[in-house]
Amino acid sequence: MTVTLTEKAALKLRTVLYGNSTNITGIRVGVKDGGCNGYEYALNLVKEANSEDVRFEQDNVPIYVDPTSVSLLDGVVIDFVDSLTQSGFTFTNPNATDTCGCGKSFSTANCGGQATPCS
Repeated sequence: MTVTLTEKAALKLRTVLYGNSTNITGIRVGVKDGGCNGYEYALNLVKEANSEDVRFEQDNVPIYVDPTSVSLLDGVVIDFVDSLTQSGFTFTNPNATDTCGCGKSFSTANCGGQATPCS
């Protein structure tokens, strides 16, 4: 199981994690049904890992992965983009066979979530 943060994503996440006083301890990465292609990425700041989470750390960023999302996120690269037209985290997923124009949802050849229109 690998989730990789780019240098920009790790820097942004460290700034958020260590620049607050809310006891945030890491990020949880997962996938949920939704989006226009069936699956939608989830990236949340969390105070603690769930007991079932797959846990690892990269560049001083604790990462927790929902166990039901592990196979869909294996090999994913998370980047942070900050430009005039877009700001936020992006995902490059080698398991995705199709992605939405918004970049927030995807589908795979072996699994199919419930697709819903982009809002």
